[in-house]
Amino acid sequence: MKSLLVVAASALALAACGSAEVASPGEGDFGGGGGGGGGDPTTPPPGTPAADCPTGLANVGTIANNTLRVCQLPQQIIGNLTLAVRAGTIYSITGRTEVGTDRGVDPASTTGSQGILTIEPGVRVFASGGGDYLLVNRGSQLFAEGTATNPIIFTSRQNVEGSTTEGSQGQWGGIVLAGRAPQANCQLTAPVTCTGQVEGTNAFYGGNTPADNSGRLRYVQIKYSGFEISTGNELQALTLAGVGSGTVIDHVQSYNSSDDGIEIFGGNANLKYIVINGADDDGLDTDTGWRGGAQFGIVTQRAPNSTSRSAGFEFSSAPASTPYASRYLSQPKIANWTLVGRNAPIDAHTVMHFDTGTQPTLVNIVATSTAGSAAGCFDIADTDTQTSFDGGSTPTIRSVYMSCGISYRPANAARSQAVFTNARNTNVTAMGTSTLTAPASGTTITNQNLAFINGANENAVTPVDAKTVYSFFDTTTYIGAVQNATDTWWQGWTCGLTSGSTC
Repeated sequence: MKSLLVVAASALALAACGSAEVASPGEGDFGGGGGGGGGDPTTPPPGTPAADCPTGLANVGTIANNTLRVCQLPQQIIGNLTLAVRAGTIYSITGRTEVGTDRGVDPASTTGSQGILTIEPGVRVFASGGGDYLLVNRGSQLFAEGTATNPIIFTSRQNVEGSTTEGSQGQWGGIVLAGRAPQANCQLTAPVTCTGQVEGTNAFYGGNTPADNSGRLRYVQIKYSGFEISTGNELQALTLAGVGSGTVIDHVQSYNSSDDGIEIFGGNANLKYIVINGADDDGLDTDTGWRGGAQFGIVTQRAPNSTSRSAGFEFSSAPASTPYASRYLSQPKIANWTLVGRNAPIDAHTVMHFDTGTQPTLVNIVATSTAGSAAGCFDIADTDTQTSFDGGSTPTIRSVYMSCGISYRPANAARSQAVFTNARNTNVTAMGTSTLTAPASGTTITNQNLAFINGANENAVTPVDAKTVYSFFDTTTYIGAVQNATDTWWQGWTCGLTSGSTC
């Protein structure tokens, strides 16, 4: 295994990379130029590869018809590594690429080693196989901050080589952030111990630091990812495991993951401006006690089949083996999402699926799927979950508009309807007619710019001011993810949502 240790004493460089607030006690300063200091003394002509790679990165040849130099990250990043925009250069990861080593549950711990990976706007990083993924361990950080016009792109070798199609998926692992925030597999009394491991890895996650900071992801695309390590043990585009509320996650797109778009295991992470297209399993999947919020999200699903449920939301609160009364419940808070489902052949599929006692708060949601779909819009899968919805004193579902072939998954229709029509829930429509800008149609992911802009029926629903539900949320005066055709937060940094915008 290759490793990198880059430590610089320059406080100026530290401040420039945005990492001054993150150095752990006793760590010292991490310089901003590590790995980027090799320079590029001669700018290559357009369409030709750089002559070399920055210091600390391996030159592993060229790609894309010899137009780009491939500079490979070390598999273990200790200290500070910066991936800079560089003419004729693309970056790659191979195998399990780790930022830092696990530093345990205690923020004051001096065990393990910290890593900080900083990625500049416009950088592209690719991986070549399902076993290739980026893991940020507890106590380390990732600062991947693109811009609305210059996003950071994580993708597959096939995509860089131009061989992907709209059906491509599962060509590399994805990104995993592991933090020290609480989760259901942690014992949160002293001494704090955590037994949970991140799905798809053997990395530990969780602790007792709700505001833990794993870095910042802004204006990022994650494409053609997801990989099944073994049955029920998968990597998805973005995995948040015990990630704390000090982490910034906004303007992130998952495109064509072979598993979930984003899966959240415990923690208190908050998310805004999320786009998930073509996930083969679920769009947003939550588990093991996530207690954060997510506002402004668009999900356009891949058509489900006999092996993939492909729900827009799949919320659970494992471990289900723990007695309900003592379970550390997931309590996700969701506002202003639009979920566009596909024609589902069997009733095991649904647009919004809740199980194992999850206790969500849903406001300003639009959910739709094609006419004739067997899935339904809403599914309460078990009595624990019904108890969770009914057990509180405040509304848990408000200003939700559904337009599916059927409202409720047939197998659990009575339970689902009872929850959805509970007297505490207001401004909800179980069976309306979708008047989104264009019909949600098709059984493939052809033409991904499916409807997610409200029409007259969606706009007729009285919204909730999301800010009154959760302080992290912005004030809103509409339901769904997008207010109207002039609300363009999703444009520029995403792919596949508008005609001519290919991925």
